[in-house]
Amino acid sequence: MLTHTWLRIPVLFTVIIFSCTDVCAWGFFAHQRINRLAVFCLPPEMMILYKPQLEYITAHATDPDKRRYAVAAEGARHYIDIDLFDKPPYAQIPRNWADAVTKYSADSLNRNGILPWHLEKMMAMLTAAFREKDQQRILRLSAELGHYIADAHVPLHVCSNHNGQFTGQQGIHGLWESRIPELLADKTFDYWAGKAVYISEPRKYIWDIIRVSGMAADTVLAYEKRLSEKFPPGRRYGYENRNGVLIRTYAEDYTKAYALSMGDMVERRMKNAIAAVAAAWYTAWVNAGQPSLQELNHTVLTPEEVQEMELLQRQWLEGKLPVREE
Repeated sequence: MLTHTWLRIPVLFTVIIFSCTDVCAWGFFAHQRINRLAVFCLPPEMMILYKPQLEYITAHATDPDKRRYAVAAEGARHYIDIDLFDKPPYAQIPRNWADAVTKYSADSLNRNGILPWHLEKMMAMLTAAFREKDQQRILRLSAELGHYIADAHVPLHVCSNHNGQFTGQQGIHGLWESRIPELLADKTFDYWAGKAVYISEPRKYIWDIIRVSGMAADTVLAYEKRLSEKFPPGRRYGYENRNGVLIRTYAEDYTKAYALSMGDMVERRMKNAIAAVAAAWYTAWVNAGQPSLQELNHTVLTPEEVQEMELLQRQWLEGKLPVREE
């Protein structure tokens, strides 16, 4: 997913050419914002656990992206190239995993993405963790379920042309989901997503998210293509100093113009993601029988949790597996 080109600048420093595909899906910034803000949509009975653990839920929002560099099976959980399976509204795709395997084969699904089916599995796992009152699993699964739900709200995670690689728009993935939120979200987005609601039909709810994202992908691509024709390359890209390193990225004016051309799409999808994450957590808790979470509120990590966190961070930094470029 990282696409770095190294240039030599005499004596002073090294410049990284960065195509704005950053390290992950929504980008670390947006994934962490989505998880963090979802906590404040929860009822008091859940806040008693989640609010003291706010930093954990926030920090671990990005764990699934880090895992892609260490676990071969992880990548397919983040996307579905839905246009390779069916045309909108995608009614011919089996919603049940076993039926989908029968129709397409497991190899085909794992090659072209399993995001909606993985979301359903994660919700069931979180429900089981609540039922067993297993704090470690509740927090880990909540943070990671939030990540996958957020991914499902990104149109380019539901499209085979996920980084504009078929249309000469390489880098658009990061422009839409990382650069725009980093520049505009905290300054202009309305984050309040309301109180968490119960999802009566999780499978339908998940596939509705997927359908909306898939049908928006053409707009995401077409609007950037049209805008790029009005901006010469010299105005499309610029350089920013990040932690002492000069980064080539999409220019601020171009990023703002692209966001404006789409109306409130990025803000709307981000807010919808916050609401969906909170709803999924709440639904899992309700389906588990609404267990009391008060006695689970301990904040000290076990040695096993610390070891697991350190291993994941090390694997991510080493980046031993090739990952799908976004």
